[in-house]
Amino acid sequence: MIDDLYSAKLLKLAANLPRAGRLAAPQASVEKISKLCGSRVLVDVVVEDGLVADFAQEVKACALGQAAASVLGAHVVGASLQELEVARDQFRAMLKQGAPAPDGRFSDLSMLAPVKDYPARHASTLLAFEAVTEAVREATGQTAGPATGRTSPAGAA
Repeated sequence: MIDDLYSAKLLKLAANLPRAGRLAAPQASVEKISKLCGSRVLVDVVVEDGLVADFAQEVKACALGQAAASVLGAHVVGASLQELEVARDQFRAMLKQGAPAPDGRFSDLSMLAPVKDYPARHASTLLAFEAVTEAVREATGQTAGPATGRTSPAGAA
């Protein structure tokens, strides 16, 4: 079972993190930390015309969190907030309920489907997607995504 979790493809992704580092002038930066294991993801974003134009990340996480961040880093530029939130929600449902993997540009997350059998690893595996959706919301002036029902601009009543 553990061999299914740590496949050669997953370990290769974890070892080759795209867009590692920090941006010189991000519009938003968000850090997420898993309280259970201490995994940490810090993302910087620049958004233009509603799409991620630039992205960087610092990831100090287990191989599972690094692999998820690798998929994100490889495909995030050009994504909209809606697309990122859908991918995050599909990814969470895949891990927590065994739902199908995200489709579209983030379909490589399917390799993380075996993580569903390890609930203690869910939070660290989701960190990068949690961080990027929050950062893009900040950069676009939205205080919360559809999951909470609030999509108003920052400061709106």
